[in-house]
Amino acid sequence: MKLDAIDLRILDAVQHDGRITKLALAEKAGLSPTPCWMRLRKLEKAGIITGYHARIAPRRIAPVASVMMEVTLANHRQADFERFERAVAATPEIVACWSVGGGVDYILKIMAADIDAYQRLVDGLLDRELGIDRYFTYIVTKTVKEETVLPVSSLAASGEEQSAS
Repeated sequence: MKLDAIDLRILDAVQHDGRITKLALAEKAGLSPTPCWMRLRKLEKAGIITGYHARIAPRRIAPVASVMMEVTLANHRQADFERFERAVAATPEIVACWSVGGGVDYILKIMAADIDAYQRLVDGLLDRELGIDRYFTYIVTKTVKEETVLPVSSLAASGEEQSAS
């Protein structure tokens, strides 16, 4: 789907405020409410907008340990990756997982009650024989930046530049 400037304004607005009213969204997009709402629905149906979420401050709920973990699997068959990824998807404490190129296979972001809870989670993963060969743990001591808002305008601009090349 080709996005224009109005679509980008809509995306930017709903990223910053998922509860924005139809009228306020239309105003930010520079459209009347009905066409704006139709564009929003089109962006949702195209899978560009995948959901609306509340951003939670976990440390206001309870103490929490944020941990980054590098994982290397022993074998690199498709079935090995799929087995590991199914286990990750089924583990709520693993809040993000990226398959990466380079010296490791995955980088995980884990939110646990404390370091002991994190270690119990890792022990459970190892007990399940998911093919983990090595893992490295990095305790997050301070969050410097963690954005959920994407720079849609600059991403779209770089996509257009690549298309023109």
